[in-house]
Amino acid sequence: MIRLTALLHRKPGFTHAEFLEHWHDKHGPLIRSLGSSELVIRYEQHPAVWPSEGSGHPEPTYDGVAVQWFQSMSDFITFAMKDDRPVVAADEARFLDTTRIDWIITEEPRVVMG
Repeated sequence: MIRLTALLHRKPGFTHAEFLEHWHDKHGPLIRSLGSSELVIRYEQHPAVWPSEGSGHPEPTYDGVAVQWFQSMSDFITFAMKDDRPVVAADEARFLDTTRIDWIITEEPRVVMG
């Protein structure tokens, strides 16, 4: 089992709330609806916890983290090469700063505690 973990920044001009709305209400359902989703075992959206206004705390570096689970690296590569990838990329360009996505592909974790 492998995971693609992506750290996401909102597109300039978007508020964090607008980013979350598009990510949850439009992008997530789009991913679920595509044929390539059959290769995704699990898709998680982890929104950054935003400080309350006037708290004096800085905004988080990222707006959220997306995690997609695949059975194998081969499945991930097949997913990335599917014909519906341009549809996903077009939607990502609507709400993500695609020049600032940080990502890593990892194996299943080795649990140290818990």
